[in-house]
Amino acid sequence: MLGVVEGILGSHGIIGMLYSLALLIPGIAVSVRRLHDTERSGWWLLIAFVPIIGAIVLLVFMVQDSKSGQNQYGTNPKEATA
Repeated sequence: MLGVVEGILGSHGIIGMLYSLALLIPGIAVSVRRLHDTERSGWWLLIAFVPIIGAIVLLVFMVQDSKSGQNQYGTNPKEATA
């Protein structure tokens, strides 16, 4: 859909670039939060820069279950009361 809008406006990818940039920061924030749920530092996100192996390791970290109880990053969101 974004490609159609860019084609009509003739913006040559500028709108797509702005859209990607707008989603970058929330995407990083969600990934860091998920790593914190598994008791890992957000710096583990940088392992994604290692070709192939980094993406696989990060995927494994992301699909692991949250650690029960409280850790240094806060309480487990599954166990928190509303």
